[in-house]
Amino acid sequence: MPPIITTSRFTGARGCVSDIATLALRVPLFPVDRVMQLTDLANARAACPERIGWAAIFLKAYALVAREMPVLRTWFSRGLFPRLVTVPHTVATLAVNRTDAAGDRLLFARLRKPETESLVEIQRFIRDCTTEPLDRMFKRQLQLEMVPGPLRRAILRWNMNGRSAKRASRIGTFSLSTLAGLGASNRFHPTLCTTSLSYTPVEADGRCTVTLIADHRVLDGAVVARALQWLEQALQTDIAAELSALRSAPPAAVAPQRAAA
Repeated sequence: MPPIITTSRFTGARGCVSDIATLALRVPLFPVDRVMQLTDLANARAACPERIGWAAIFLKAYALVAREMPVLRTWFSRGLFPRLVTVPHTVATLAVNRTDAAGDRLLFARLRKPETESLVEIQRFIRDCTTEPLDRMFKRQLQLEMVPGPLRRAILRWNMNGRSAKRASRIGTFSLSTLAGLGASNRFHPTLCTTSLSYTPVEADGRCTVTLIADHRVLDGAVVARALQWLEQALQTDIAAELSALRSAPPAAVAPQRAAA
């Protein structure tokens, strides 16, 4: 008896991810790794009364580095006269896996100026991204998924090459994508941002391999390596200090976090 073959509709959700991955092929991306020693940070996190995930920790730490390195807030804009565009603040794009009636789906949340937010506020934002209704947290992406494929790709290309602050709010200045919570690593993944951060699960001895993917049109390897060095310093100083402060601070109400773009 011949095997039964089934087909299913290629949904707008898969189409949107496919379009992003296809456009990312045009970006000359390269990864740089750094093995970090995060024992003290892991201990501070474990002792913290608030549950702060590693995604929130890395997201804020990298935003602090980007505040001091303008090139991490810069992107390449195509055109007859190509330009490098730099904005004064960061916009983080966070890859989020959600499950609905159709199965697993990949969504992208954006957070403006994460360097100015507390770890508790960033963690609340990430929690909302994984629990709140999709039409509240990902309204813009859901609208994009409904657009016919050719027009959707045109919109994404237009956003990629924008030269205004809207490009940052729609694409992000950097992204974070990780599978560490599932015990895995996505060291190299497609991105439309100039840089994208990923990390492996933290080992029992405190080691963690952190990868920064970068657009070679904007950055060279030495700059990326330096950014990773500064990231480790930020994790061991600013972030560790904030976690320690949470351990000794009395409980306080946190202002409601804004929804994702």
